[in-house]
Amino acid sequence: MTYGAFGLVEVLGSSNAILVVDQMLKASEVTFRTWHTKCGGHATVFLSGDVAAVTAAVDSVKENPPCDIVAAAVISNPSPETCRLVEEDAAKHKFNEASK
Repeated sequence: MTYGAFGLVEVLGSSNAILVVDQMLKASEVTFRTWHTKCGGHATVFLSGDVAAVTAAVDSVKENPPCDIVAAAVISNPSPETCRLVEEDAAKHKFNEASK
């Protein structure tokens, strides 16, 4: 599968990750793909959509953050390997099934 763009936002705490996802989903037409949590409470959320929508979603949390944002990025026209990596992680967490 190909994607126009991926948006990634890293925050501290799972609750903050949910706040960020909620705000981004409300800001534009994007799809939640998966998330990663790491030691120390870091959580990174992944969204996809067309470049303009993903950029608007990521910008919404950068400009009006619901919590402290550690890092945020937009990957335009991700490589097939990057797409596969995100899809495999989403399948592992069964996020693809929930979004259908």
